[in-house]
Amino acid sequence: MRIAIEAASLSLSSGGLARYTGQLALALARVRADDEFHLISDQPFPMPAGAPPNLKRGAGPRNAAERRWWLWGMAQELSRIGADVVHGPDFAVPYLARRPSVMTLHDVSPWLDAAWHSSAGRVMRRTPLLLKMGLATMVITPGERVRQEVIARFQLSPDRVAAVPEAAAEWLAPLAVRPVQPYFLFVGTLEPRKNLPLLVAAWREVRKRHQVELFVAGRRRKDAPVMAEEPGLRLLGEVPDEQLAGLYSGATAFVYPSFYEGFGLPVIEAMQCGAGVITSPALRETAGDAAVYAGGMPELVRAMTDAAEHPGWKAEWGARGRARAAEFSWQRTAGRTYDVYLEARKRFAK
Repeated sequence: MRIAIEAASLSLSSGGLARYTGQLALALARVRADDEFHLISDQPFPMPAGAPPNLKRGAGPRNAAERRWWLWGMAQELSRIGADVVHGPDFAVPYLARRPSVMTLHDVSPWLDAAWHSSAGRVMRRTPLLLKMGLATMVITPGERVRQEVIARFQLSPDRVAAVPEAAAEWLAPLAVRPVQPYFLFVGTLEPRKNLPLLVAAWREVRKRHQVELFVAGRRRKDAPVMAEEPGLRLLGEVPDEQLAGLYSGATAFVYPSFYEGFGLPVIEAMQCGAGVITSPALRETAGDAAVYAGGMPELVRAMTDAAEHPGWKAEWGARGRARAAEFSWQRTAGRTYDVYLEARKRFAK
């Protein structure tokens, strides 16, 4: 089978969309060595490192007409490839239903709070229309909670929506790190939904009693809350992949107080590196019983204080986290995603 995966999200320098697209494509190509997988886009993008021979790059638009990518260019590219299925991993599928298609809907956050996404107008308008018109043969969500949200919001038949959990990249593993100064860590795209003002306020309270720093790492979106470095607060910006394992491993705790998440990849990445995790109840489906949950300022201050005060806290919650992260793998994600491709082919043929 030949599967085409729309790869525009790989043009992003970091973040969950890029991680999902790259890791899924690699895992699919490795698990299904007899199939071909083609990454296609109208934008330049880097191929995932270590891509096997059956993971290929598409040619992209060949003329001005094909620059109208979703309407015309992608259809031409898919015909050249001879694709059996096309996967849109970022809330979209081709506008012409010439072959089975699969759309990944990571969450419903664009439709929950306008303040969370200042530039998501296209997604908010386009995705519901594509679903209503039946242009996505099948839909993937990263968990059962989002699956139920998607079914209810877009009035989809339940058998058309499959929950397929994500995972941490296998190269993320615990490292022996001895930081000069203890630190709490946040990793993720800096945006309104991540609740960063609460994190900073809670850390300031903890720092009145404990000399622990706060590291904030990630790509800053234009609508991110205003943050400036102060004593103990370090804004690291985007951190190269090769530095992430050490950053996660050395943290006193990984703190992720997001208002809402579809899956929350950084939480599983931190767990796989042995970090104890403090997060919001929005991550309960992903983190299970392997995280400390804090839903507001008092709870967050208390949880961060416990992590700073008790020497055994990190070992206990780190062990729980590693066990939880081991329940997920990109190989399993790829296998279940491939099953969705097969289901899409079967449905499209009817």
